[in-house]
Formats: sequence, C-alpha cells, structure tokens
Amino acid sequence: MIKSLHKRHSDLANSKRQLEILSNGIFQQGALPTFKEKISETNQFPLKARKLEILQINVGYMCNQVCEHCHVDAGPDRKEIMTRETMMQCLEVIKNTGAHTLDLTGGAPEMNPDFRWFVDEAYKAGIKDFIVRSNLTILQANKKYYGLPEFFKKHNIHVVSSMPHWTRGKTDKQRGDGVFDKSIKALQALNAVGYGMPESTLRLDLVYNPSGAFLPGNQAAMEKDFKKALKEEFDIYFHNLFAITNLPVSRFLDYLIASENYEDYMYALVESYNPSAVHNVMCTNTLSVSWDGFLYDCDFNQMLELPVNSKIKHISEYNEELLEGREIVISQHCYGCTAGAGSSCQGSVA
Repeated sequence: MIKSLHKRHSDLANSKRQLEILSNGIFQQGALPTFKEKISETNQFPLKARKLEILQINVGYMCNQVCEHCHVDAGPDRKEIMTRETMMQCLEVIKNTGAHTLDLTGGAPEMNPDFRWFVDEAYKAGIKDFIVRSNLTILQANKKYYGLPEFFKKHNIHVVSSMPHWTRGKTDKQRGDGVFDKSIKALQALNAVGYGMPESTLRLDLVYNPSGAFLPGNQAAMEKDFKKALKEEFDIYFHNLFAITNLPVSRFLDYLIASENYEDYMYALVESYNPSAVHNVMCTNTLSVSWDGFLYDCDFNQMLELPVNSKIKHISEYNEELLEGREIVISQHCYGCTAGAGSSCQGSVA
C-alpha cells in the first residue's frame, strides 16, 4: 500500500512537471500560439462534449512491454489495476448510458486478473461495439493467454493491435527485442480463428506510431504498404491501419526533451494544425475512465492528471446530463490530435 501511494505521488509530481513544460517556454514567450488561442481563431473555443458514444476504460497500467513512446508509462512494474468493484460501477454506466462502444485499454488490458470476467459481463450488458487494444505480444506471453483469440472471437471483439512497422528492426527498436516475431505469431493466431480475413466480420486493425520526433505519413498509403508487406512475407491479413500521432506526453515528452527535439516537434505540430480536424477529436464523444474510476476527457488528459470539467469526477457518480455539454479541458498537447489529418484512437479524423 505504501509503495502504491508513493508511486501515485510520483506520477502526480511528474504530471505537474510535464504540464509546466507544455505551458511554459515557447508558448509563454509567445513564439507559438497556445491551443486555446489557435482554436479561438476559428471560433471553436470552447470545445464542448457532445452525446457520449464511446466509454474508454483503462483497466490498468501493467504491461509485459516497456515501449519508448508509451504515453501511459506502462510496464511490468506497474501495479495500478482496476478492481472488480470499479468494474461493476463501470458496468452500471454501460447498462444505463447511450454509449454504443466500450473501448478497453491499458497497459496490456488482458493482464488485469478480472479482464475475462469484465468482458463477459459487458457482453451480457449488450455492448454493440467492443474494442480491446492489444499489444499482440501478450497473446504469446505464456499459456494463460494462448486462448485469447478464441475468447475474442466468442464475444465478437474488435481487436486493435499495436504494430509499429512491417520490419523487425523498426518494430524492435521501438518496442524491444523479440517483439516483432511475437507480434507476427499473434497476428497469425488471430488470422487462424478468422480475424482480419477478407470479408470476415471479426475486425482486426493495426496501429502505427512514428518511432521518432516526426508526424505520421498518409494513413491510406501506409495501410497499402503494411498490407502488401505482411501478406507477401507472412501471409497475414488485417482490415485497417490507424496512423496515430505521438502526443508530447509521458515517455514521449521525456524522449523529446532528452533528444533536444521538443521545440522542433511542437513547431511541427502547430504548423500542421488543421482546423477541420477539431470537430472530430475523440474527446467530444468519448469519456476516459482511469484504473481507479476517475473521469477524463481523453486518456492523454488522464496521464496529465487533467480531470473533466464537471462536479462529476468519478464513475460511481456518473450523471450523463451533467457531463454532456461540459467544456473540454485542453492544453498544448492537444495540437497532437489536430495536426495534419488529425489523430484519435481510431486513426485520422479529417
């Protein structure tokens, strides 16, 4: 318990430090406009929450990988895990809200000991679109997870999987030695039960994040390259590729600072700002729930400890009428979701 509290205080201190970095320097000096100033130019401030469509739940920060770009700072040493009590509170919201999509994330969400129970109960509650964000390698971690492809199929779960590149070198550089080979085996196991196959209703999508301090390329073009390479080299199929911009949060922000790329990266984000992407950013129809049940506009705000702008702060107090129409909490990291074609957990938005 003492270690857990110490980690919580450490995370809060780091979130405060990162917010200060994002708010000061080039923005405080006026070299770049703040995100609030930028969206005000096109009369899009304040951003307001619309009707809830997606409930995104982080069931814990524990992960079998330690990826250098991870905005959750997940890893094997993280002990923050959503309890069954908090899951039951989420289930009550699922049963009573109009949200049509449940999006489970982590860490590796499959490592939560109550993961399968939660999926079973949410499925019974009538979720229409069920997403699990998998790092793929967890499916190959040990025999406890080998049956997950069949479990996913049973519940018609939409699997969204991390895949930095179709080559071993670039994937392992970002995610660790051996990750590429395990990811290929996991994709083959998913294909074997029908996931990702042409005409299959078992949805398998991949997620691409740039490995350095640059923005992703054209999503459609990259999807073609990924599909061609994975089919020719490994006879692997998938449906869509989501290109997601790395937001200057957590490990990626630390990397930008350590590599002296922070200012250049922020300039790139601001210069690529696309006002047409603002309308479709995920925070307007999504509510993010942390492992301990607190509410955020998105999981990036969750990592920066920026709770929703409402007197309703916890899933146990959920009130749709009070949360709908709230003003979205923004900061400079929001440029990451509005650069170029825009970026969300579902890929490009514009």
